[in-house]
Amino acid sequence: MNHHMIGKVLQARYQIVQNLGSGVFGQTYIAVDINYPHQPKCVVKQLKVNSFHSSHLDTIRLRFLTETETLKHLGQHPQIPNFIACFEENERFYLVQEYIAGHALTAELPIAKNWGSLWRENEVITFLEDALNILEFVHSQGVIHCDIKPENLIRRSVNGKLVLIDFGSIQSVNFGIDEQLSIYQVPATSLGYIPPEQFIGQTQINSDIYALGMITIQALTGLEPLQLKVDPNTNEMIWRSADTPVSDYLAAILSQMIRYNFQERFQSAGEVLRVLQQMKWETSLAPVVNAQRMENTQPEDTSEQISPLLTGMKVGLAINTLVMGLGTYSLLSNSPANTETEILYKATKEYQDGDLQQAIALAKLIPSHSNVYPDAQATIEEWQQQWQTAAKQYSLAEQALLESRWSDVLSAANEVPDILYWQSKIKNVVEQANVNIEVETKDLLAKAYAKAEARDFSSALEYLRQIPQESSAGALVQKKLTEYNQKRQIRAAYFLHQASKQALAGNFDNAVKYLRKIPQGTPVYDQAQAKLNEYTQKLRPQPQSQKVAYSVVNANQRAKSLMAHNSVVKVDNVQSETQLQEVNIR
Repeated sequence: MNHHMIGKVLQARYQIVQNLGSGVFGQTYIAVDINYPHQPKCVVKQLKVNSFHSSHLDTIRLRFLTETETLKHLGQHPQIPNFIACFEENERFYLVQEYIAGHALTAELPIAKNWGSLWRENEVITFLEDALNILEFVHSQGVIHCDIKPENLIRRSVNGKLVLIDFGSIQSVNFGIDEQLSIYQVPATSLGYIPPEQFIGQTQINSDIYALGMITIQALTGLEPLQLKVDPNTNEMIWRSADTPVSDYLAAILSQMIRYNFQERFQSAGEVLRVLQQMKWETSLAPVVNAQRMENTQPEDTSEQISPLLTGMKVGLAINTLVMGLGTYSLLSNSPANTETEILYKATKEYQDGDLQQAIALAKLIPSHSNVYPDAQATIEEWQQQWQTAAKQYSLAEQALLESRWSDVLSAANEVPDILYWQSKIKNVVEQANVNIEVETKDLLAKAYAKAEARDFSSALEYLRQIPQESSAGALVQKKLTEYNQKRQIRAAYFLHQASKQALAGNFDNAVKYLRKIPQGTPVYDQAQAKLNEYTQKLRPQPQSQKVAYSVVNANQRAKSLMAHNSVVKVDNVQSETQLQEVNIR
């Protein structure tokens, strides 16, 4: 279990504090960043290297660099861990990412058929929408995650949102997998969530959708994927029983997500999201339609009369063929609920466009006997809350902009809910903050470089640490932090060495001058302080009689020690000279 890594410091800043286990990618650890006073946690992954042959290392290096580029892009999404750094040390490759405080989805899934803990349908829909939105983004970046499982979905403590972690086995959509996935390579926890095509090297975008479907079925049934029975004729999973708390409609969607043959599955995350959206609209209208069907008053041609909203959604899949045995819902424009649904739809549009009062006024037109009424009431309430949050976060962002707290602008902007009106307003504020961050970065970098030029690395490091984390020069700043830290340490060691030489020659005055140049926070600082005490003692004026004796003894000692140390000092001096030329810090 690689315990020898605990306590190790990588890149002179990431100290490993805990082992998180191993995956397809390699070992994963929790580390603290000792460069910052509050030592924030981060996750460090060490890439598995099978051979240290140089050609093998070159291939891995190339793949590592291209994949980390992808991770940088992905990490910009609020529900994917931030990319912090990647580096190579002792022929090992490391990746550093944001640590997500929260719990894995495993903690929320029911164990066995424990009734109290099975998820309800509305919880399942919320979960699916949240996860599918992340997948839609990941796939739009040309990436397939390939290892969606409960352990890799973390619910963030701060806002309760899901975060998708561990892109260890990511594949580019256009490459697919080079080699087949051996069942022995797959961590036991991933089995059951991985669809059949992935084992024969034909990973698809909808391989991730299969895995998500499996997790959802686990939430509804309390059964893990490997506990489900398979229909021997069709290879499909048999997961629904009489007591599974799920409607026919949602059941049909889930079955479509986990079809054995990937061509029969939903083709994209967006497609599943649209069908879920349609399901929400249709089920709110179902009672009316059923009543009509009972009276058998179906108009001959319903094609013209289907709600413009639903046809407008262009669902890429005829829901009728999907919903087995459900019959078809025909949405008739002369059913009262339909016009009310459209009212709610228009109200939503007003709300998104920024007219809250008009939106509420419209939604209040829906009468209390309508079955859209409860929805409308809940929506009004939600709108008011979201609007309040948006207005508050926007004003916090504006305030931060006025006070030049650029990072605070960005964190307030992140909390603005998805309302088009507020999103477009906040965009301007964010753009201004970003411009200022870049200006400030340029200024601080220039100051840091000037201090480094003057070999004052402590001040240079101070300036670098003031650069906002959100700056686009992040990677450069990290590099310079490491470089100046090393140079400051070498310089401190050099001063300590010079001080010892001066002291040997009895020049305690000069020795003290050298020691006073050694900055706090360097490894030799404590040693320098001890020597400083010792030498300042020797500089104190002695009583007259002692002084004569002292200087005689001292002269003798000095002659002796000079003879003894001459050769050593010379060699030592040569070494430190060359070392310092190399790092340009004398």
